[in-house]
Amino acid sequence: MSFFARRVATLTGLSEDRLEHLAGGDLSEVLLVRRLDGRISVAKGSPAVGTEATMLRAIAGAGVPAPHVEGELAGVLMIEHVDNDRVFSPSAWRSLGAALRQLHDHLGEAYGWPVDYALGTVSLDNRQGQDWPAFWLDQRLKATAAVLDRPWRERIAAVGPRLAGILPAAPPPSLLHGDLWTGNILVSGGRLAALIDPACYHGHAEVDLAMLTLFDTPDAAFWQAYGSPPEGWPERQAAYQLFPALVHLRLFGGSYGNLVERLLGRIEA
Repeated sequence: MSFFARRVATLTGLSEDRLEHLAGGDLSEVLLVRRLDGRISVAKGSPAVGTEATMLRAIAGAGVPAPHVEGELAGVLMIEHVDNDRVFSPSAWRSLGAALRQLHDHLGEAYGWPVDYALGTVSLDNRQGQDWPAFWLDQRLKATAAVLDRPWRERIAAVGPRLAGILPAAPPPSLLHGDLWTGNILVSGGRLAALIDPACYHGHAEVDLAMLTLFDTPDAAFWQAYGSPPEGWPERQAAYQLFPALVHLRLFGGSYGNLVERLLGRIEA
């Protein structure tokens, strides 16, 4: 039993045979917890459980499905278990599109989030402000590239003027999931069941769309429910996909260098 599993067992008063490791926890340990009364919960390890709990509550507060937060203590986040059949049918994509539109219609007063956060070892500078292109360049792209080799840093810094012409100066500050890919989207019975593992902040809604289309291909039903991005989307898509590509380069190594190169090429063209 791992240290985290021992902590969960102590906090819940359950024996080891009631805990089961869940696949997919790339950035934190995740356990399935079978309670004595028949309920099933999920325990997730995180150094910022309170922040993640707040983000899940923010998503639910916008009327979008998210797991109910059962407790947060000593680096352990306890949430309800949500069934997931992993079948992304057209109806499931349509349900996601409608829910994401609802999430993005929930607006903040500034870009960013009240507290900083992290994706694994990649810190997220969430200082709030009113200049969206500056937020994206300084607090997402340059901040993430800061520990990379000098050629990467210089190229990221050099796209600043280009971003100013690509990105809108003051898009509505939508509530973003912040790490939206199908691994963080639970579906069941042809509908969205829950959004999990958020990295929320307020920003341009197309950030979530760009992340979703980086590794996945939403069905046409998704776009019918959400709405098509306005003119200039391909250029903005590359600018927004560059951030998760840099995060993957930081977290998972040089195999993502080609992806970063391709995206930079699209922005620099």
